[in-house]
Amino acid sequence: MLPIRIGIGHDTHRLTEGVAMLLGGVRIPCEFSLAGHSDADVLLHAVTDALLGAASLGDIGELYPDTVPENKERDSAEILTEVYRLVRKSGWIIVNLDCIIFAQNPKFGHHKLDIKLRIAEILDLASEQVNIKAKTGEKVGHIGRCEAVAAQCVALLTHPTEFRPRLLEMIAQADVAKSGDLP
Repeated sequence: MLPIRIGIGHDTHRLTEGVAMLLGGVRIPCEFSLAGHSDADVLLHAVTDALLGAASLGDIGELYPDTVPENKERDSAEILTEVYRLVRKSGWIIVNLDCIIFAQNPKFGHHKLDIKLRIAEILDLASEQVNIKAKTGEKVGHIGRCEAVAAQCVALLTHPTEFRPRLLEMIAQADVAKSGDLP
């Protein structure tokens, strides 16, 4: 097994009229809400899928299907916490998360720090391990027309029990290749 893995997560939810939306575990006051079976936290769903993908544990739809009544209006932070426990039980540790929020409106620039800190809190990470970016749809497509909000996350995991032996093996192979003594 290689000592590192990368996973990517993506999610999109429709916008509806409302007074606030939940994004990255933070309540954002605005004239919109996100529609979904759970609490529709599009960013936490993307983070969850990135972690599941990197650890090769499936996806959020497999573990938390919208056909199960218990998942109706379920707290996405709770789902992410459960998934993080599975990832850790598999021996993986989060190196970092790089997240993008795609929304024309509302603007998330002044909420990025709160979102970053909340995700770091949920996953027991240092804030430096989480990065949040916000992009508009430039008034193009479903994002630009304020019909939806989307999010993506890339997660890098490491497996410390595998890292040192595998790293030493890779260095030894590189030394053999340099010396020209290929098997």
